[in-house]
Amino acid sequence: MPKVIEQEVSVLSSSKDGLVYLTPNDWSLVADKASRVQFRKGQILVQRGKTTNGVYLLLKGTARVQIATQVVSLEIGPGEICGEMSFLEGSAASANVVAREDVEAYHLDRATLECLFEIFPHLASRFYRSLATNLSRRLRELIGPHTDR
Repeated sequence: MPKVIEQEVSVLSSSKDGLVYLTPNDWSLVADKASRVQFRKGQILVQRGKTTNGVYLLLKGTARVQIATQVVSLEIGPGEICGEMSFLEGSAASANVVAREDVEAYHLDRATLECLFEIFPHLASRFYRSLATNLSRRLRELIGPHTDR
């Protein structure tokens, strides 16, 4: 594996808020099949109301997740994913994701992911488990701190 890809895989695999259940082999497959994309500061990665054709895995830079019903924007950074809700549901995105600074990311389109999952079903299992964990964490962050009565 080339040194640059090795470094990118290291960023993705070490993120505590990323696809935490993927194995080193999974990451090698993802890196091999993903396309590298760049966004300038202010550019939209995911647009609310539009269906995404896959997911983005941030390698460098940060982006703001702007949810219409929330006053405060959430921020995502290297190792984190966006576009996953639209990907999972096959429906329009529920939020805008805007580059807060220049962003480099891997893009995995639906067809590529589905092909990988068909060939490597255990990758699919770990991918979806990671997404479920991320979505649960993000929902808890939106709800706020838990207080016992």
